[in-house]
Amino acid sequence: MATLNITYNGLSSDLPLELDGHVSDGDVRRIALEVVRSGGAPGLHIAHLREDAFVHYVVDRFRGPRGDERIYLRPKVPFGA
Repeated sequence: MATLNITYNGLSSDLPLELDGHVSDGDVRRIALEVVRSGGAPGLHIAHLREDAFVHYVVDRFRGPRGDERIYLRPKVPFGA
């Protein structure tokens, strides 16, 4: 089990994901786009989200304290990646 956190326009949503192995950064962006468009991300439903909305976003990966995978999709910030 993994958790995908999507930050867009100052809003953030956590989404549990069942993943079979490693997913690429491109796959993370594609999954996020589909989930936000469909309303599957709690509190973050944008039906007409642009196809390139997450193209320049950063994908960060961490392990939680229980070993669970956490994936963050976030905009770049001016003081770092």
